[in-house]
Amino acid sequence: MTKGSAAPKAGDPGVRAGRAAGPGRGGRGLGRLLQDGTPGGPAFRLIARWVRRPLLPAVRLWRRNLQVRVVAGTLLMSLGVVLLLGLVVIGQVRNGLLDAKEKAAQSQAAGGFSAAQDRAATTQPAPGEQDGGRAGSSVNWRSTLVEQLASGGQSAFNVVALSLETGDTASRGARASGEVDPTTSIPDELRHNVAQGTNTFQTYARIHYTSGKPSEPGLVVGKRLNDADGQPYELYYLFPLTQEGDSLALVKATLATAGLFVVVLLGAIAWLVVRQVVTPVRMAAGVAERLSVNGLQERMKVTGEDDIARLGEAFNKMAQTLQLKIQQLEELSRMQRRFVSDVSHELRTPLTTVRMAADVIHDARADFDPVTARSAELLGDQLDRFESLLSDLLEISRFDAGAAALEAAPIDLREVVRRVIGGAEPLAERKGSRIVVVGDEQPVVAEADARRVERVLRNLVVNAVEHGEGKDVIVRLAAAGGAVAVAVRDYGVGLKPGEATRVFNRFWRADPARARTTGGTGLGLSIAVEDARLHGGWLQAWGEPGGGSQFRLTLPRTADEPLRGSPIPLEPDDSRRNREQAALGGAAGAGSGAGVASGGRLAGVPVQATGAAGAARTALPVPPRIPPAPRATVDPTALPGSGARVVALSAETADGDSGEAMASTRAEREDGTGGR
Repeated sequence: MTKGSAAPKAGDPGVRAGRAAGPGRGGRGLGRLLQDGTPGGPAFRLIARWVRRPLLPAVRLWRRNLQVRVVAGTLLMSLGVVLLLGLVVIGQVRNGLLDAKEKAAQSQAAGGFSAAQDRAATTQPAPGEQDGGRAGSSVNWRSTLVEQLASGGQSAFNVVALSLETGDTASRGARASGEVDPTTSIPDELRHNVAQGTNTFQTYARIHYTSGKPSEPGLVVGKRLNDADGQPYELYYLFPLTQEGDSLALVKATLATAGLFVVVLLGAIAWLVVRQVVTPVRMAAGVAERLSVNGLQERMKVTGEDDIARLGEAFNKMAQTLQLKIQQLEELSRMQRRFVSDVSHELRTPLTTVRMAADVIHDARADFDPVTARSAELLGDQLDRFESLLSDLLEISRFDAGAAALEAAPIDLREVVRRVIGGAEPLAERKGSRIVVVGDEQPVVAEADARRVERVLRNLVVNAVEHGEGKDVIVRLAAAGGAVAVAVRDYGVGLKPGEATRVFNRFWRADPARARTTGGTGLGLSIAVEDARLHGGWLQAWGEPGGGSQFRLTLPRTADEPLRGSPIPLEPDDSRRNREQAALGGAAGAGSGAGVASGGRLAGVPVQATGAAGAARTALPVPPRIPPAPRATVDPTALPGSGARVVALSAETADGDSGEAMASTRAEREDGTGGR
């Protein structure tokens, strides 16, 4: 027997894609969509924010919880495996049920076809019947045949007998058992194959009934035979697939239930297994966090002898070693600080005696010969430098010991800047430099320690004059939001890449071969950055080789208020990179006699005569006035404050702060705390 390739007709599943509107259609709707619904439109952003808001907790949990990720991954992978396995099993069961049904149907149909052929051969027409009587006898014979063949099925199959398409209308009657609708249950393609050949053909189709019973899938097997009168007709066996469908549905339900149970069980197993691994890791993370906040006594609890236990033992050994090393370093640091402090204090008494003797010798140098008089002057200068170094060492030791206290009071930084410039003008005249103040039109008030701020600015200004190569030094003040800032800009040798952070190290020098004309100790910027941190502020540096440098001090307006930004940019507007960007952008106003102007905010400094030589020189471009301060933003290079304690001053103490500051910094009168 040959299987036919016929299949039941089905509707066209293709779906035509809609055509896009042309340039002339939907103009208003498209414009509104581009305005409100695009990824950059406000409506799209509002919808994205509304959709993203409930997902944020889940995303945060997914990122921070390893156990959730592992369990979720296990569930997804196990679900995929169960689905794939279910599809394979269901396919195998379906194919097995259909193969068994086909074999049983072919065997049953073959027996029925043989019985029908034998009955036609043994039935003889009555003598003397006319053509009409013979046709009626043929129809009755087929009806009887269908009833007899269907009686042995016991609702397992139905039989349909159809006549071929001939001119004999009497022979066109269809006979079917079980109230089957023969016209819709037998596919046309199968009828065509049966009419054209003598083999047995089969196909799957839906069996319809005339009694209103719902249709059901079935297997149809047909063959062309001859009746008792020798007329050809079509005989079909229709086998419903109800039992096979019920069996397949039962298998699907069983697989779904078992698959769900397996997925849940695998998730629970993964949760328990990962919990055994993640819990010690979380404990180690907690112990590490407590160790990071000086909880050096923290240790992990170790149980068992597995890998996690070995990890805990290694962690505890590491913590113990770190604790021992840190204790040794702390003890060494305490000894060093005590040594520096003791030595500094012990040197005070002999230094005072030597100072008194040196002053007597210095005052009487006019009576000495030139060599002895010069030696007396050098002795006085070196004693001044020794006193400055001793004062810096004492200050550094106070910072290291955590004994530095901040005496904060509202001060106007303009007054501090004026005092600093007044003390640095003699050095600037000797260097041939000019100190220009910018942004001092409005008060710049902050709660700060005037003595410490003056010391910081004195270091910055003196360093700028010393390293400015005889060019102008710009001191800029600004205030914005909750911060005030003072920036000192010079146009000297500048800083090489990487030196902007190293410049605050103790005893570090950008050029070791460079002479110190002011007798600096190399601790000035180290003390300055500690003073800035004591205020909760920032002290930062910028520089470029041959283009000068800029140091910026940023302080909060109110003590203990965190800084969020600085009103003055760390990189000045007249830097080499900003000038190149302005030139590429076609910035106007770049004059030939003056410096490069950035956005119209920079102007040239008029020609000035030097102090000793009296020769004229051209100053670098300097901004005469600061524009309105921009909104403060977070500076990624900011140095955080140290969080040291703040001691408020009374009004009387605040009034007398200036005199005390000047008296306490006698050793720095020559600005010898330069750090570069």
